Amino acid sequence: MTENFFADEDDDVVYEHHQITADAGQSLIRLDKFLTDRLPNVTRTKIQKAIDAGLVTVNEKPAKANYRVHPLDKIVLSLPKTPRLNEVIPENIPLTIVYEDDHLLVIDKPAGMVVHPAYQNWTGTLVNALAWHFQNLPQLPGNEGKPGLVHRIDKDTSGLLVIAKTEEAMQGLASQFFHHTIERTYWALVWGEPVPPEGTIDVFIGRSPGDRRVITAFPDASQGKRAVTHYRIIRPLRYVSLVECRLETGRTHQIRAHMKYIGHPLFNDATYGGDRILKGTVFTKYRQFVENCFKIMPRQALHAKTLGFVHPITSETLRFESDLPDDFKAVLDKWEKYINTH
Repeated sequence: MTENFFADEDDDVVYEHHQITADAGQSLIRLDKFLTDRLPNVTRTKIQKAIDAGLVTVNEKPAKANYRVHPLDKIVLSLPKTPRLNEVIPENIPLTIVYEDDHLLVIDKPAGMVVHPAYQNWTGTLVNALAWHFQNLPQLPGNEGKPGLVHRIDKDTSGLLVIAKTEEAMQGLASQFFHHTIERTYWALVWGEPVPPEGTIDVFIGRSPGDRRVITAFPDASQGKRAVTHYRIIRPLRYVSLVECRLETGRTHQIRAHMKYIGHPLFNDATYGGDRILKGTVFTKYRQFVENCFKIMPRQALHAKTLGFVHPITSETLRFESDLPDDFKAVLDKWEKYINTH
């Protein structure tokens, strides 16, 4: 499959044009499903609306959503987009600040909050909140529209983030992330009990060719980047385990992809297969118990627990720790009670 992207302007509207050529071995699947798989930042509803509006062509002819994509089909999708690529709209969103000085602050991000504006998420993000509470936050070169950010965590992951308030602080923090001297540990609830109970995952990871939303392992650096996670079981709970993961590198979805790679996806991680029962009994009561846990914590069970670094201005060593959020605590409590009574 080949894919190209470009944008143009027409009457103050920016259009994104995606040009995709299906692989020679492409299976016959619906056009809307095909485009949803290939364009992870575009919803299926938006794709279907574009098809209905005649903004999708196959081999230069308009096509319907139920058209079956054939090998080597040439597909063009045009989407109108508001030109906000670098614009950040300030919003009065409460922030949980655990530390702040003249140079930086440390935020405890709730699950469900997107870190920075992107397609489908122009508002309600952490950056929108930062733009309201703080003026003139610095930006890294090539990172326009993301003031103050030197790292990020996934939307449905909770926990600690450090934000730079000055250019000097941003450069100093970025250097520590680049050299992997930042201390970052996460707590994750995973399916099963990893063997050995303590170890290191060291593999190349990158975006899956079949689904750009998913990060997968590769045999060498030709397709991915080296990613290293050190893990240890904190609390085995028979069918699941509470695991501490210490990041040596910081790749996209690193912990989620690594735990999937070793056969222990995060609990309720829909992207990596953890949103179904992977360990345990076949009894109806057990299934109901697990589904109830999914409802209590409708996200991947991952929390950025500790964050440590050298202050880029004062050279003081700082270390912060975040309590598990209520949904995570509730699910852990239910698992502990379950294994103690069954």
